[in-house]
This record gives sequence, structure tokens and C-alpha cells, in this order.
Amino acid sequence: MTDGKNGITYADAGVDIDAGNALVERIKPAAKRTARPGVMSGLGGFGALFDLKGAGFTDPVLVAATDGVGTKLRIAIDTGHVDGVGIDLVAMCVNDLVCQGAEPLFFLDYFATGKLDTDTAARVIEGIAEGCARSGCALIGGETAEMPGMYPAGDFDLAGFAVGAMERGTDLPSGVAKGDVLLGLASDGVHSNGYSLVRKLVEVSALGWEADCPWAEGSLGEVLLTPTRLYVTQALAAVKAGGVHALAHITGGGLTENLPRVLPEGMGAEIDLAAWDLPPVFKWLAATGGMAEAELLKTFNCGIGMIVVVAADRADALIAVLEEAGETVSRIGSVTGAPGVAYTGTLL
Repeated sequence: MTDGKNGITYADAGVDIDAGNALVERIKPAAKRTARPGVMSGLGGFGALFDLKGAGFTDPVLVAATDGVGTKLRIAIDTGHVDGVGIDLVAMCVNDLVCQGAEPLFFLDYFATGKLDTDTAARVIEGIAEGCARSGCALIGGETAEMPGMYPAGDFDLAGFAVGAMERGTDLPSGVAKGDVLLGLASDGVHSNGYSLVRKLVEVSALGWEADCPWAEGSLGEVLLTPTRLYVTQALAAVKAGGVHALAHITGGGLTENLPRVLPEGMGAEIDLAAWDLPPVFKWLAATGGMAEAELLKTFNCGIGMIVVVAADRADALIAVLEEAGETVSRIGSVTGAPGVAYTGTLL
């Protein structure tokens, strides 16, 4: 029915429904390749369905996590290198889930912008699909919000939501004891925490994002946008092998703040800082800002993206499992009977 009027449309207000529909069609193949047992519906519905029995669980407990990419997103937007931040988004959620002993099952994303650029959004969401595929997690839904007046031109924001499951009684941490060995899994760089400080230090250095990176091949912006490492399949393989008592994802707060989160009350850890080499990116950041070692340790991962707390008599076997799965593993210390994290040796 029409009254012949040609009035103001939603597009006139800055919202392009056709662009949103085009985005959904473009990302469907990327989402489809993340399908896994348990997925019951694809993109486009009002909700997404997942069958826990179909995923192989008998008596499951659900675990949920949500996170973002932080101000690393600012670098991606300013440089146009947006393809990896979707992997970051997934990693920040699923690496947390696996620390509870859970297998990530499905993921949903939230992409918000002032005016939808279909190509940029698709590149981001295709990165999300890549992160899901690498971690055995299905991308089963999400929301693309076009909100004129809420974001400056070209800006966007991201949030991620992951749900996993474990069989009842298999949650972590469990059984952590004095003398347990700490295995450090190498990071792929700064990951997705501490970027407000990273951006400040780059400003202090007077280098631009397109300048040659001082410690690696490529531009400074490209290298600093190296995606967060996904530890899911490797960590689950170690858990399945037996002897893993806890997992600690080293995010905001660094080694100093994150390891105590998985230790029983009254226990702590001793970490030998000479057990691994500080990656060049952190040496450059520390030198540029004249940072104290303590500040470095409570801000960045310092080259250790995940700590696996294992029974001492299983350490060698689990190192072999993790190395076979592609991890670079260092024995970095042990659990002690004194609260807090004590450091020996030096990073710098």
C-alpha cells in the first residue's frame, strides 16, 4: 500500500539496510567453514541453536566468556590493517574459556560503527571466522550495528562472546599443589593487552605506524598488530593427556596478576625470569619508556602467553605433548607455599 509520498527513509538517517544484508551474504561462507558437531542453525535467524548432546557431551556444564580487543583496535583502524583483530577477539575469549577446562563450542560477535563499510566489516568478521576455525569453535551468530552519530567516520568497535562446555567435575583449576611445575607457552607478541601504553610509547619514540619496525620485518603498525596466539587445541590436548592442574591466560596484569588467579589460597609461585628470552618487542618497549622490570611484568605478557600448571612427575610428558602441538615451552618455575609471585633472575 502507498500514499504516493516520497519521504525521508532510514538510509537518509544514515542506516543502510541493504549494506547490512550484503555483509551477511558475504560472511556466510566464512561462518559456514567454522561448523562443528552440535551446530543446528546458521546465520540469519533471531537466535542460534546448539545441541550439546550432538557435540558429544553427557553431563555438561556451560562456561561463558566475553571480551574485546582494547585499544589495539585504534592501531588497526588508523593503519587499515584490520584483518587480524578478529582473531584477537576470538583468542581473548576462548583462551579464557580453556583455562576453566572448557572446550569452546560457539562464538558470537558484535560489530558497531557509525556508517557500515561492508569491505572493512567483512575483513574483520572473516578474521573472526579464522580464529574460530583454528580453535574448533563455531561462529553461529552476531550483530552488526550501524549507529550514525555514535562513532567518528571510519571507526568501529568489537565485542565477542564465547560459550564452551565441560563434563561435570572436570573443571580447572583442580589439584594445584606445592611443587607443581610451571610451563610457559610462548606468546606471539604483545597480544591484546597494554596497548594504551604501547601507543604512548610509540608516540614517545616519534615513529609513525608506517615506519620500519625497529626489531622485525615490516612496518611498526603491522608488527604490533600480530594477532593474539590461540592456545585452545594445544591446551586441551595437554589436559586430555593428564596431569594439568591449572591454566592461566596471561592478559591484562601480566604474569604478576594472572598466575595467582589459579592458585589456591595461601599458595604462590616462584618464576625464573632467565628461563626464557624476552622477545625483542618488549625490549624495545622497555627501552623506549625506560620501564622498570616490575612494571613490564605487571603490564605485558613478556613473552609468555599461557602458563600451564602441571604435576611435577608429568612435566616432561606434557612438554612433549605441547611441543608436538606446535608450542614453544619453557619450564619457568614452580608452585610454592608462600602467597604471591616471587621472581628470580632478570628479564632485562
